[in-house]
Amino acid sequence: MKLNEASGQNDTQRAHQRASISRRRFLATTASAAVAFPTFIPASALGRDGTVAPSERINLGMLGVGARGTGNMRNFLGMDDVRIAAICDVNQNHISRAKQILKEQGGASGTKSYTDFRALNDDASIDAIMMALPVHWHTIPSLDAINKGKHIYYEKPMALSLQEAQLVRAAVKKKGIVFQFGTQQRSSIYFRWASELAMNGRLGEIQKIEVGVPGGETSESFSEESIPDWIDWERWVGPAQAAPFNEKRLKRAVHELISDYSLGMISCWGIHHIDIANWANGTDRSGAVSVEGTGNFPKRGTCDTVLDWRVRFEFENAAPIEFSDQGHHRMGVNYVGDKTSLHVTRGVINHENEDFLRDPQNKEEALSHRLPVSANHYRNFIDAIKNGSDPVAPIDSAVSSDTLCQLALISIKRGRKLHWNSKNEQFIDDDEANRLLQARDPRKPWTLPSMA
Repeated sequence: MKLNEASGQNDTQRAHQRASISRRRFLATTASAAVAFPTFIPASALGRDGTVAPSERINLGMLGVGARGTGNMRNFLGMDDVRIAAICDVNQNHISRAKQILKEQGGASGTKSYTDFRALNDDASIDAIMMALPVHWHTIPSLDAINKGKHIYYEKPMALSLQEAQLVRAAVKKKGIVFQFGTQQRSSIYFRWASELAMNGRLGEIQKIEVGVPGGETSESFSEESIPDWIDWERWVGPAQAAPFNEKRLKRAVHELISDYSLGMISCWGIHHIDIANWANGTDRSGAVSVEGTGNFPKRGTCDTVLDWRVRFEFENAAPIEFSDQGHHRMGVNYVGDKTSLHVTRGVINHENEDFLRDPQNKEEALSHRLPVSANHYRNFIDAIKNGSDPVAPIDSAVSSDTLCQLALISIKRGRKLHWNSKNEQFIDDDEANRLLQARDPRKPWTLPSMA
């Protein structure tokens, strides 16, 4: 059967609440001081006309307004209590398009434009940042934003290395800000329901979880082209190795396949379904104990990330996860139990028995073990900021799932089974594998920010 898409607070939470109300208290104080003067205040400013008062709105900065960033922006634009306060990109075409979208949807009033992330992060009027940049640019500007107290919606994957992900995690915890990872499948009823069915034994004892995602692609060697005036190519390359300009490198479908900028589909696509498998398995709180994998890389051309792979993770008290490109496993997450199996991918749950999902015992409300509920990933982020609650894709889960993608690639490069100590986040007895966990040296003048 297919089911389609149509069918007591802790200290960190209290810190979130304090941060979210401090700006409102300031505005309330200054407003009360002004009442001695006969100033007309429109009802909209107070929220009395059904709108949200400005003091209750989250001012959001958009860091990266390419295809993914503008898609995210459209989702935030639909919220009355969110204001797109600024956009930032090194591509003027992206900025022009984002401005047009804002104008069409009535959200352009007063929106600032930046080309330097540091100016965006320095803007004291901005409460939170949505970051959607090429992977090699995930860490530096995000750390800068977090260190300045901005909440962050952080597009996946985490980074090019585990060390960078660890730096972001440490900054999030120190600053007490809200971090939402862009693994939006956690806000899908289909992925959550399928995962809960597996967790609650409705498939029997889980024997393994199969994860399939698109593999890599080959390309020609890109020739050098003249740099157009609408792109700051030097800034786009940033901390990565210097490279001749070719417009193809700007395309997400291409730069995610180039190792200077990305780990490839094993990470960029892999993080989506690996995160769901890790979530349902309960292993985003523990981690793997071993990883073993094989794979193939292009022999020529500019796109040089892994093409195809087969990887197996083992865990101490949970089912193994088998992870591959679609040539070996079908797209999505397949829970294999000793009684039956259940497959889920975007917009559909598949089960061989059409009555399985109709069984009252298999309905969400009948299941005792539940995962956090979110119906909208963007709304969940905003609510976490305003309420001091935990988002559905918090930093610890983000780093845990991203680590599996990192381990998968390292196991392929090392060509042997590797044993992992999840407590100290190191491989056991493999210095070379541990070196691959470290951040690459950024190209000058860029450096990884120290924690503020």
